[in-house]
Amino acid sequence: MKSKTFVLFGRVMQHILRSPDTIITVAIMPIAIMLLFVYVFGGALKGSIGDSPNYVSYMLPGILLMAIASGISYTAYRLFQDVQKGIFQRFNSMPIKRSSALWAHVLTSIVSNMLTVIIIFLVGIIMGFRSSAGFLQWLEVAGILVLFTLALTWLAVIPGITATSMEGASAFAYPLIFLPFISSAFVPTNTMPLVVRVFAENQPVTSIVNSIRALLSSQPVGNSIWIALAWCVGIMVVAYFFAMRIYKNKNISG
Repeated sequence: MKSKTFVLFGRVMQHILRSPDTIITVAIMPIAIMLLFVYVFGGALKGSIGDSPNYVSYMLPGILLMAIASGISYTAYRLFQDVQKGIFQRFNSMPIKRSSALWAHVLTSIVSNMLTVIIIFLVGIIMGFRSSAGFLQWLEVAGILVLFTLALTWLAVIPGITATSMEGASAFAYPLIFLPFISSAFVPTNTMPLVVRVFAENQPVTSIVNSIRALLSSQPVGNSIWIALAWCVGIMVVAYFFAMRIYKNKNISG
């Protein structure tokens, strides 16, 4: 199964590498927002971020999550295309485990989104992002980002194999892209009105952003990292369960 999955993974990655504008397009919007907030709103917002050394370092974790949420919409789109073109039925007529084609898209999502993350980190460094994190802390940051990507990717699988139109396959990601705006990604939650603050402090993005921010600045993470991991694992398990159930019940799985 593993060798077949990696062969199919290579197939999907070739499509992306032949058209790298997909990764660039995914990175453009978060980078544009980062430029806007740092160079237009940064002066006004700087007083609200406490001891953070600079605003780009403060907001970068939220930008990374926004980019990943944008990137997984392309995963849903690529799945939709394969379903519509009958690719899955073709693979299922071969001696290939039924889930291999699905896992190939999941692995492609992780790799392509991590490439986008690297691009944004590089732009952030040019803009003044600095980190005092050690090697282990960087590994933890990478682990959280991969887990978050995996969780959202399995969410993307569901519309990818059930949507009846290209727009329907990718539109589900829009609320996820804007979720960081109602979190601690750009300003501390204690500056928000009560109702908004309650929502912001109890949604997954805030704990994930706080964990990444603390790790990159070598600050104590506290309980945020456990809450972040619980959100990621919980979303991933539930999404995986429903995605595989839908996949197996549809004709595309043979």
